[in-house]
Amino acid sequence: MKKFNIRKVLDGLTAASSSSSSATSHSGTPRENDVIQETLQSEHFQLCKTVRHGFPYQPSSMAFDPVQKILAIGTQTGALRLFGRAGVECYCQHESGSAVIQLQFLVNEGALVSALADDSIHLWNLRQKIPAILHSLKFNRERITYCHLPFQSKWLYIGTERGNIHIVNVESFTLSGYVIMWNKAIELSTKTHPGPVVHISDNPMDEGKLLIGFECGVVVLWDLKCKKADYRYTYDEAIHSVAWHHEGKQFVCSHSDGTLTTWNVRAPAKPAQIITPHGKQPKDGKKPEPCKPILKVEYKTTRAGDPFMVLSGGLSYDTVGRRACLTVMHGKSTAVLEMDYPIVDFLTLCETPYPNDFQEPYAVVVLLEKDLVVIDLGQIGYPIFENPYPLTIHESPVTCCEYFADCPAELIPALYSVGSRQKRQGYSKKEWPISGGNWGQGTQSYPEIIITGHADGSIKFWDASALMLQVLYKLKTAKVFERARSKEEKPSTEIVEEDPFAIQTLSWCPESRMLCVAGVSAHIIVYRFSKQEITTETVQLLEVRMQCEFSDGDSPDPGGEQTPTLPTPGASSSPQESEPPTQPSTGSNSCDGPRDNIPCLKVRSSPLKQSPGYQVELVIQLVWVSGEPPQPITGLAINSSYGLVVFGNSNGLAVVDYLQKTLLLNMGTSELYSPSDPYQRQPRSPRKQRQPSGDIPTVTSCMSRLSNLYTESVKKLRSSHLTACDTNDGSNTSEDRCKSPTSGSTSPCNSDDERKQKFIQKVKFKSRRFSKTVANDFDAKDNSFIRSRSSSVTSIDRESREAISSFHFCESFPRKMDSLVSPCVLVGTTQGTVMMVALSLPPGGDQRLQQPVGISSCGTLVSLKGGILTMALLDATGTLLPPAYESWYDPNASDEDKEKNRRRRPASPPSSQEGQDSQFAVLCSEKQAKVVAMPSQTRIYKHNITESSFVLRADVVQMAGANCIACFCANGHIMTLSLPSLRPLLDVNYLPLTDMRIARTFCFSNLGQALYLTSPTEIQRITYSQETCDNLQEMLSELFTPVETPEAPNRGFFKGLFGGGAQSLDREDLFGETASGKASRSLAQHIPGPGGMEGMKGAASGVVGDLARARIALDERGQKLGELDERTAAMMASADSFSKHAHDMMLKYKDKKWYQL
Repeated sequence: MKKFNIRKVLDGLTAASSSSSSATSHSGTPRENDVIQETLQSEHFQLCKTVRHGFPYQPSSMAFDPVQKILAIGTQTGALRLFGRAGVECYCQHESGSAVIQLQFLVNEGALVSALADDSIHLWNLRQKIPAILHSLKFNRERITYCHLPFQSKWLYIGTERGNIHIVNVESFTLSGYVIMWNKAIELSTKTHPGPVVHISDNPMDEGKLLIGFECGVVVLWDLKCKKADYRYTYDEAIHSVAWHHEGKQFVCSHSDGTLTTWNVRAPAKPAQIITPHGKQPKDGKKPEPCKPILKVEYKTTRAGDPFMVLSGGLSYDTVGRRACLTVMHGKSTAVLEMDYPIVDFLTLCETPYPNDFQEPYAVVVLLEKDLVVIDLGQIGYPIFENPYPLTIHESPVTCCEYFADCPAELIPALYSVGSRQKRQGYSKKEWPISGGNWGQGTQSYPEIIITGHADGSIKFWDASALMLQVLYKLKTAKVFERARSKEEKPSTEIVEEDPFAIQTLSWCPESRMLCVAGVSAHIIVYRFSKQEITTETVQLLEVRMQCEFSDGDSPDPGGEQTPTLPTPGASSSPQESEPPTQPSTGSNSCDGPRDNIPCLKVRSSPLKQSPGYQVELVIQLVWVSGEPPQPITGLAINSSYGLVVFGNSNGLAVVDYLQKTLLLNMGTSELYSPSDPYQRQPRSPRKQRQPSGDIPTVTSCMSRLSNLYTESVKKLRSSHLTACDTNDGSNTSEDRCKSPTSGSTSPCNSDDERKQKFIQKVKFKSRRFSKTVANDFDAKDNSFIRSRSSSVTSIDRESREAISSFHFCESFPRKMDSLVSPCVLVGTTQGTVMMVALSLPPGGDQRLQQPVGISSCGTLVSLKGGILTMALLDATGTLLPPAYESWYDPNASDEDKEKNRRRRPASPPSSQEGQDSQFAVLCSEKQAKVVAMPSQTRIYKHNITESSFVLRADVVQMAGANCIACFCANGHIMTLSLPSLRPLLDVNYLPLTDMRIARTFCFSNLGQALYLTSPTEIQRITYSQETCDNLQEMLSELFTPVETPEAPNRGFFKGLFGGGAQSLDREDLFGETASGKASRSLAQHIPGPGGMEGMKGAASGVVGDLARARIALDERGQKLGELDERTAAMMASADSFSKHAHDMMLKYKDKKWYQL
């Protein structure tokens, strides 16, 4: 255990834990109790993935185990997602990354076969919590097009592009010598090659007959024993799918012209029926007009009524723009069910797994491009089931993300209670049919909440406890604003073309439940949580004019690069007073003059009905200044104890009192460097009528108002590649708006490799060009980022300026060598400067609502390399000092209840004794971390985190009863540093940054938890805690559960006597090596998995699982032996009794004659 001793610091005797750490001494007399025990060691840390939530990105295939009730979905990137009951999810990945073209369950065996686009098949073991591949087979000469695994069979049929069919033993994953060649199958039925195999299935009543469908329209019924074709069925249109009637006498084909043909097995000459479900039937008896292809059809029978025929596609060509549909034909009725997205695949769920019995369908699982829908076939109108999985993360693209572990216990029930009222009605009343698996036995019991902000202005709260994810509550921030009904009605003041309400950043206080969000249109909304519904007649609005003007000495040369110079302390520019108008309509927005004093969005003027949950307290909007749009918000923080919101951008910072609804401070960044008090301001309420000449001045600085949004490094992350428009010389003046977080772009890069190389170059070298807005998020279509163009031409080529990047409310020593703590705000900038702003709060109660809050700048605390990312405060023992907060109370409750539940902010920490430091400020930037002693403001520890890269996200987190800094770098490294000595504890090269979505959504939380958006639709959670990694096996859910396979259907007496029932086939005799010989070695290559079934179980489940299984096996063995002993003893007793009775009978009738009996 390492000790941190200030005496050693003073003497310069500290031992640096790495070459990049250094210590400096500070004045003051150390005391014996100035010792901080650092309990965190590298053994406490280990990095691993835990679970993945959300909809599988770019799905390509699907399968269902009807006995285990498990659903598997494959994707175009080689991922596998498995779903059981609510909370049972699993993710695994094929190493090749090739698309999964088909999945086949070994029903009730705990195994799954996947076929990939790279012509490989894999056998997955699902009897362990983390599935793994047991065997792989890579085809070399033929391309896989279709697979079929009969129920309770170990022989897998594989159809290829050449039209041949190969057979694989799934137990050993070896090829059989039995091959069905395409020329043998079709013989002279067609003169040309029949095309790829598009369907394989065996006759439900005769396993020896295999139905093979070729793309050209030929279907062959193949006799496996005789190795010849029994029948051939020919149709002019290409085949997409085939489905059997369960009696094996009929099958249905779907074709490319939108027709369905029904064939009798013994009548191959022509179809028994031809129908076009969506075709217009002409009156003259001609063929219906051709329709779009029917991509898939399923034919399911019922015991009590008409069969179901379910199909996708087949719509007429005149339905241009119509959404994808699923058609359900039942008897004489046809239902067309519109879907929100294109259909990828669908499956009909049936009561029996046996194909030769009445199917009794009860639901249809429809896999869409961006959703999963399950339709109830048992209710009138075919309602859908309520989906219990967290598949709506991407309902609107995610633009920001925050993670809170170890929240107050009452928070999740409170959010759930208000969120449960938002649920839609009209769902099926039946239980979710995908109900397999069991939940994990996790030991983690602390509440976890994830908050996601979205492009449409919505915010979702998720319960993330115990490795699960469930939506709790959804907040729509766009309801506060007027919505334009059409593009023509859009106000010209908007600074983004699409998604003007997109959430950019948020600040949330879990204890007080206060929420503050900032959007891309330079708007901020403060929310309070209430359990009561209210109607707000007028939404409180506060408009803020933030500007910075050029000085003569700081006017940059548009053609060159110029480094901004910081003003000297004490320098202050003359404040320019201006007051924004109450309504935007009073501002200047004519064609003759520049826009001025106009916000980007219009707050609704009609009464706002606010449901229980988060309710609007105050709306803050930055306004246009002399034709320049407001700069986006780059830093935001709220404090419930002080009643303040502080925010900043590239023009400076502002402090708002949300209790009094007044602007307290509006200051340029450069003025913060001066220790003198800012210009005295008189707070005003937005509720009062304001005149054009107001009282709230706007402080200008010598900086340019055309300054950048972020630091150079974050700026580079906001643009993964330059758009063609960005390569112009800035001569285009016609575009006054910027791209939105979800708008697309055209990349000049011709390949992914070129795009990655250009991105790496931009990470290495500092770009001098920048975007003005935050509208640089991912494109949901191609995962790329775009650069938006500023409305000002000259701003593109100007030097990046200093912007506010982070805030931290605290109670500390505002000035050097102060002896008393007071409320403060730490302010971090993109140039690496940390400044202190002191707050003077009036007493509580009515005086807090009447007297203004005093604010004074205390100058620079310390400077670091790179932009400031996070700040925190430790006390003399190394304990984290969280910002003061006020416990939650319902703002709409009675005054008595308010006072009863309302607690004042915590008392200030003890004051510092003369000459002794009692606090430590922890500061982390994109390049380094520092620890500064307070109030002496002396740096005592420094650690250079990275030289060649930069930190994207850093958080001070609690871990194993102590604190540390967790960092995620652009080069993919995840690191942790101890506090306060900044010893490196963990450094793992986890994820090289190739996608900007990761940079924008990565966040750490307490207790070793972290997450990021790994695709537009999925959240990946990881842990850096050794304890969590050790317990992960127990916490994960189980997919496989022991279930009895249903009994086979009864053949009946006469079918058993005269035949006609299902005919079995000994496939081993046909396909085994003895009968069919060995397959060609060059056809496919066998690749063994990591181990056998038993080895995989042991490796996955660990020692605890092994012991548990051994104990269960011994118990079962002992139980069986005991039962065997009992049965043996019973049989012996029965034999003795029988022997005794037989002997008695013999004696009784021994001497009697036959007529005496």
